[in-house]
Amino acid sequence: MQFKNVLVDEELKKQLVSLVDENRISHAQLFLGKNGSHNFALAIAFAQYICCTDRHDGDSCGHCHSCVMFEKLQHPDLHLIFPNCNFGEVKKDPDSQKLANYFRDYVFDCNYHINYNEWTKILKSDNKQVTINIRDCANIVAKNSIRAYENGYKIYILWMADKIQIAAANKLLKTLEEPESKSLFILLAESSDQMLPTILSRTQMVKIPPLKPEVIKQHLVADAGVSENIAADAAAIAEGSYVKALTLCQENAELHHLLTNYNILMRSLHSHLQNANDLVRIGYLNVQDMFSSLVKDGRDAQKTYVQYLLRMIRNEILLNTGASALVKATAEEWKVLDEYRLLFTVKNATSLLNNCDTALYHLERNANASIVFADLYFKLLADFLNR
Repeated sequence: MQFKNVLVDEELKKQLVSLVDENRISHAQLFLGKNGSHNFALAIAFAQYICCTDRHDGDSCGHCHSCVMFEKLQHPDLHLIFPNCNFGEVKKDPDSQKLANYFRDYVFDCNYHINYNEWTKILKSDNKQVTINIRDCANIVAKNSIRAYENGYKIYILWMADKIQIAAANKLLKTLEEPESKSLFILLAESSDQMLPTILSRTQMVKIPPLKPEVIKQHLVADAGVSENIAADAAAIAEGSYVKALTLCQENAELHHLLTNYNILMRSLHSHLQNANDLVRIGYLNVQDMFSSLVKDGRDAQKTYVQYLLRMIRNEILLNTGASALVKATAEEWKVLDEYRLLFTVKNATSLLNNCDTALYHLERNANASIVFADLYFKLLADFLNR
């Protein structure tokens, strides 16, 4: 993986290149990027650049022996550590070494756009704990005492480092603080909140900024063959994530369906405020039918709908408080947002969001979905009455 193929901010690439060129590489770094960022690809490109024997123009050459091995993710001094559990032929005591081939195949299949939830699905984890375990960290400690095969850096990339077991993290602390010469640890995480302070204090943080909508749009059109209009809509609401934007393009019909359901709910609530005694105009039967369909569609569809509600409500609040520049919406969503924006005020904003969060909390814990949605409807109605 070369820097030119990584979807991150160009200034960040230049910053990493200068660290290598000026021999200022910190031995332990934390790449912090939201779900959907290309942080794993960036870590590989950084490692490949460090080990390349013919780097030039701010990138690795791509053809020397080291680069060829990196392209296969099989360089002898590259050690990949990732959340794992029993899978395939590994029936007992799993670790990253035993599952390395499965992980490499996954990385190549999704072109480095790797995602924790998708990885757990591949592992068919069900209720199994998918973590970086104490065996992984023991392997790191053992390998760190051995010289590099290529007489260069030994590089350890810990993907989803926020999933390290506490006991495993504690085993790694001394190695992180006092590594062998030319050992580089690159920890990748989505949130620093889930990591031990003792780990954070031993790493240099590199924040990976979200991609700009225009960059996402260009790549969707060029790489995925998406039309200009759909690409622009997906990029606008992807929150800087190319993976999320690509998923939105593939699920364009679902996005339209979510918006239709949002419209059904808001039209009913809006009518209730104006015609409290007119059951026909209120259209609650339409809302009930929509909720019944969601119940039949299953838990994932229910959570997706409430998450969509949260995004649309945040957009409505931003729109009605004069912060329209921060709104992330498709062209179709903009029309619906404008229709109901007067229902959303600073006064009822917190309660509206809290009620949606509560509904999501209960759905995640397998509460009765019919009751959850009915309760949410009347709580939202109360919020609008108190605006």
